[in-house]
Amino acid sequence: QVQLVESGGGLVQPGGSLRLSCAASGRAFSIGAMGWYRQGPGKQRELVAVMHRTGPTNYDDSVKGRFTISRGNAESTVYLQMNSLKAEDTAIYFCYANGMLDERRPFTEWGQGTQVTVSS
Repeated sequence: QVQLVESGGGLVQPGGSLRLSCAASGRAFSIGAMGWYRQGPGKQRELVAVMHRTGPTNYDDSVKGRFTISRGNAESTVYLQMNSLKAEDTAIYFCYANGMLDERRPFTEWGQGTQVTVSS
């Protein structure tokens, strides 16, 4: 199985920056896409950014130009650099990964979530 552990959340003032990290552990034949979703108060979980193993990335329009997703050299880690944070970015941020456990079994996993609060 694969486990995802996030870190880096916290309280920041509007206009500030935070960097989230997520590390995958356990046995995986291959990891495909890794990314970040978020769920704000009273809202549904939404995509923030995702990066595919082959390189293409997708961002929600609300974070383009402010957030940057990247993968570690081992491709089992993913980062989210968040700049120019706004109050509306306040949410629980969840790490996401998919891939193959072996040649036959795909997997999709979520992290436990990390709170990001943007407030003065």
